[in-house]
Amino acid sequence: MIADHLTSIEQMEADLWKVADTLRANSNLASNEYFMAILGLIFLRHATNRYYAALAAIEADRAAGRMPNRPLVEADFTRRRALMLPEPARYDVLLKSPKDGSLGASVTAAMDAVEDHFAPLAGQLPKDYERFEDDVLEAMMRAFDSDALRTASGDVFGRIYEYFLAEFSKQGAHDNGEFFTPPAIVQTIVNVIEPDHGVVFDPAAGSGGMFVQSSHFIEGEGQDTMERVTFYGHEKNETTAKLAQINLAVHGLQGSIRAGNEAITYYKDPYELVGRCDFVMANPPFNVDEVDAEKVKGDKRLPFGLPGVNKAKKLSNANYLWLQYFYSYLNENGRAGIVMSSQASSAGRNEAKVRQKLVETGAVDVMMDIRSNFFYTRTVPCQLWFLDRAKERDETRRDQVLMLDARNIHRKVTRAIFDFSPEQQKNIAAIVWLYRGQTERFLGLVEAYLAQAVAEGQATDEPLETFEEALGALIDPAQPFATRRRDPDPLAETWEELTFAQATLAADIEAFGGEVAAQADDWAKGGNGPGRDNAALHTAREGLHDVSQRCRDLTKQIDLAAKLAGRMVDVAVKELDARASDHWANADINKARKALEGARAGAVEALRRTRYFVRQADWLQERFPDAELRDVEGLVKLVDRTEVKTHEWSLTPGRYVGVAPEEDDEDFDFEEALRSIHVDLRDLNDEAAGLAARISRNFRELGV
Repeated sequence: MIADHLTSIEQMEADLWKVADTLRANSNLASNEYFMAILGLIFLRHATNRYYAALAAIEADRAAGRMPNRPLVEADFTRRRALMLPEPARYDVLLKSPKDGSLGASVTAAMDAVEDHFAPLAGQLPKDYERFEDDVLEAMMRAFDSDALRTASGDVFGRIYEYFLAEFSKQGAHDNGEFFTPPAIVQTIVNVIEPDHGVVFDPAAGSGGMFVQSSHFIEGEGQDTMERVTFYGHEKNETTAKLAQINLAVHGLQGSIRAGNEAITYYKDPYELVGRCDFVMANPPFNVDEVDAEKVKGDKRLPFGLPGVNKAKKLSNANYLWLQYFYSYLNENGRAGIVMSSQASSAGRNEAKVRQKLVETGAVDVMMDIRSNFFYTRTVPCQLWFLDRAKERDETRRDQVLMLDARNIHRKVTRAIFDFSPEQQKNIAAIVWLYRGQTERFLGLVEAYLAQAVAEGQATDEPLETFEEALGALIDPAQPFATRRRDPDPLAETWEELTFAQATLAADIEAFGGEVAAQADDWAKGGNGPGRDNAALHTAREGLHDVSQRCRDLTKQIDLAAKLAGRMVDVAVKELDARASDHWANADINKARKALEGARAGAVEALRRTRYFVRQADWLQERFPDAELRDVEGLVKLVDRTEVKTHEWSLTPGRYVGVAPEEDDEDFDFEEALRSIHVDLRDLNDEAAGLAARISRNFRELGV
């Protein structure tokens, strides 16, 4: 059910983006001219939903006698995390207003009214809706007024907002797309530093993604974000700062995000947070070389000195300026997670001296390599630096650094973009848990994967039954024609193979169901709650390998049966002119063929998910069989300060972990390879469609 829900949201996101992008094309506006307007509409739709939900809660409290029947005030809505929207600012009212050429002005007035009722958004919302033709603007607004979106929760709108930020970032719609750090990177940082209390600071806040992912983490622990943390941010670009404030508001969050020239962060401490931060999270600009050395010389945020000055009295590279600042902002127990250029970890000369001093504090905790193409507008690889000031006082860990090379961990999103799947993010975090001695969390994740595999195996019943029925629904009406005597008969061999495949598949599905039931019984006998030890989890995982192999075999059989069914129809129609025969139910067979493809996709996906979660447990337990941290070639190594010193204080994980051995192809994931191919084909088709539309518009403009 959760998977179905997520799939529906993903489809909603994609559909909304296509509508918005089509409207943009029809308005002849570039993406950097309309992206703020669309993000503002997402916010207004969400604010309206929150208003009506709060109003319903207020009326329920009145009816139950929990609230007096008095005129409503702003605080009644604020305590329910909603805005007391005046009537002209409500999304549904705007859509019902007369279409007299003033819709743009009405939407702008609505944005003004929202800002008047919510101080953190003052001056932040877009106000240029009058640039749109009324019909284009109305069409955009109706795209966000479906039945599903009228009742959608804040989580749904948060996802949609983040999705649109990502899509606009891919287009470089603003600031060359650098306002957006991909969620997979941000979530990885959050998983390692676990920002669940106190002051959280992002001095290069971008669109506020660090704060949003922190809130997801806190709420995942069952806590209220606004009761646990205070967010502070700084962003050089005022438009980007507005994106961040809207992003926070869409997620029901508040924070102080100051906008202004980048120099404020370089030369000043905008919130006077030195030594006060519990967590610092940032993706600062890489390799900046224009910082005035004279202005930062002696700054208390530079405990290890200037990293290097060129003849123009500029810092030759500001990477180690940022790193020292982040270190200085932390309190004595503070943690930091930073996205940094891959060049920084092995830079020489003065930067190496600063790096040495940083390592010698004991605060450098984890270093992580990330492969190229994770960012939407930059193809270069990067590294994640993790600092932990509490580690400075830990005699056991202060001289150690965890080197983690995650370059071989990724999934393909588009031809040019990669990220981490949610499970890959968890697996990376699990390595850090072992490093910190949190064995129970590691075992809990393995157990969760196995429990999910069992549940997914049980959930295959319906899609497998649906496929069997769909296959029968195609074979049965074709039988009168297919079994007629012919000499020669070009259909005979295919029909025989198809009916044999149907019978074999039915028997194997029944056997598979029995095996899944047996494994589910074995799993249940191990107890319904968490707490299985490592040996028990190894046994359970190995027991699921047969189920996993059955999933793979059934996938091949299902694909074969569907292929044979399609071949049967093609031979009948193309070689035997079946449509002209009274024994061929053409409409029914065409309908059944289409339904069979949908049923095939559903069955294959259900089987894939079962295998997938077994493989996740395999990934963890095969690399860390004793549920303890150990060196894994090409992945992870725990190094001490002496070893780092012998490598000239380099903090590049790849220099320590070695090269990953080649994977055994015996369990090659054909489904994953096919999905990768489909991603490439989808992107090529989208590009072709876009080029065709552009060519068509150009011809129209030329009057051709």
